[in-house]
Amino acid sequence: MKKKVAFYTLGCKLNFSETSTIARSFQEEGFERVDFSDHADLYVINTCSVTENADKRFKTIVRQAQKVNPEAFVAAIGCYAQLKPEELVAIDGVDLVLGATEKFKITDYVNDLTKNDLGAIHSCEIEEADFYVGSYAIGDRTRAFLKVQDGCDYKCTYCTIPLARGISRSDTLANVLRNAAEISAKGIKEIVLTGVNIGDYGKGEFGNKKHEHTFLDLVKALDEVDGIHRLRISSIEPNLLKNETIDFVAQSNSFVPHFHIPLQSGSDALLKKMRRRYMSDLYVERVNRIKEVMPHACIGVDVIVGFPGETDAHFLETYHFLNALEISYLHVFTYSERDNTPAAEMDDAVPKKVRNKRSKMLRGLSVKKRRAFYESQLGTTRTVLFESENKQGYIHGFTENYVKVKAPWNPELVNTLHQVRLTEIVEDGLVRFEFMPSTVQA
Repeated sequence: MKKKVAFYTLGCKLNFSETSTIARSFQEEGFERVDFSDHADLYVINTCSVTENADKRFKTIVRQAQKVNPEAFVAAIGCYAQLKPEELVAIDGVDLVLGATEKFKITDYVNDLTKNDLGAIHSCEIEEADFYVGSYAIGDRTRAFLKVQDGCDYKCTYCTIPLARGISRSDTLANVLRNAAEISAKGIKEIVLTGVNIGDYGKGEFGNKKHEHTFLDLVKALDEVDGIHRLRISSIEPNLLKNETIDFVAQSNSFVPHFHIPLQSGSDALLKKMRRRYMSDLYVERVNRIKEVMPHACIGVDVIVGFPGETDAHFLETYHFLNALEISYLHVFTYSERDNTPAAEMDDAVPKKVRNKRSKMLRGLSVKKRRAFYESQLGTTRTVLFESENKQGYIHGFTENYVKVKAPWNPELVNTLHQVRLTEIVEDGLVRFEFMPSTVQA
C-alpha cells in the first residue's frame, strides 16, 4: 500500500511553488498525494510568518489534520518553522519541524512515520541558507507559479523574511527557461513569476552579488519561450521596476499589462522609518509611466496600516495619495509586531482598534478603485483565460489585465483563451461579457 501525503500551504505564491515541488519529490519516493481533507499518513504544512494571523492559523490546521487522522505524522516547514521552530514543535500533534534549507530534503526525514511524544527540529542558522532551489507550482491547469529568486538583502524594519529565507539569490537563467518549457509542455497557458524580491533577479545561486543577468534579461528570455501564452509579474519593488522593463512589457509577446507594486505607505516620513528604498514621488513616476505606455494596465498595491508612529495625518496622507493615483486595487496589511525586527522595538505603537479602523477604510478604497477600473474596461475587447473550478454554477476567468469575469459553467471553456467584449458589472462585482466571433485562441 502506498503511503499517503497531504499538503497545506499558508502565505504567498512562492510558498505554493515550493509546496508543489516538495510534493513532486514525495511522489517520486512512492507516496500518493491526497487532498488535505482526506485521510493521510503524513500531513505537511508550509507555514508563513508575515502576519500574526498566519501564525495563529497554523494551530487550527494541525487540529484539522488530527481530526481526520489522529495517528498521522505532522510536519511543519516554511518561514514560521525557520523563525520559531521551538514554538511550533511544542504544539500538540506536531512531529517534525524543518527549517529553510532542510525543507527541500523532507523525504530524508520521514522514513519512520511513527508519532513521538516529543517532536524533532532540524533547523539551520539562516546564514546557511545561501544556495538556491528552483521550484514551480501547478495548481489548477490554467496557471503556474514559477520561482525565479529567493531571499532578500533589504532591511525593512517590519519584515522577518530575510531572517526566514536568507540572502537574495537567483536561479540560473537556463534553469528558469527549462522550468518554463516544462510548464508549457503540460498545456498550462499562464506563468506567474514569483520570488521574495524578483526585481533583484540575477544575484548568483550562492548569493554572490555579481549579476550574471538582470531582471530585464530574464523577462526578455522568457518572452521567447514557446507555448506560454501569458507571463505575469507577481510583485516587484518600485525602485527595481525600471522604465526599460515597463516599456518591454508594453510591446512583448507574452507579458500581460498587470503589475503589483508594493508601496506600504504614502507618507515619506513613514517610508524612511520602514527603511524602504524609495520615496512616494518615485512611486508616482512608476505608475504614470505604466499608464502612459499601457493605459489599460492593472496596477495592484501593497499597503501597511498602523505602523508604529503612524499618526492620523500620516494615514490620511497615504489615503489621499492612493485615492489620487490611477491604481486598480489594494492589498491591505494591518501592521503586526514581529519578533526580532526593529519596528517591534519602536515607540508610539498604534492601538489595535485604530489599526483595524484604518484597514477598513483602505479596504473600502480598494473596492472603489477596483470598481472604477472595471468600469473603465466596459466596452473593450479583451482575452480571457478560463479557470477550472465550478463555483456555484459559474466559471470564472481573468482578462490579460486582471479583470475577473464570470459566465454560466461550461467545462469546455476550462483552460481556453477567448476574445470577449466586456459588457456589465454584476452584483458580486464581477464582469459579464459577450464572446467575439471566432474567438478561440487555444
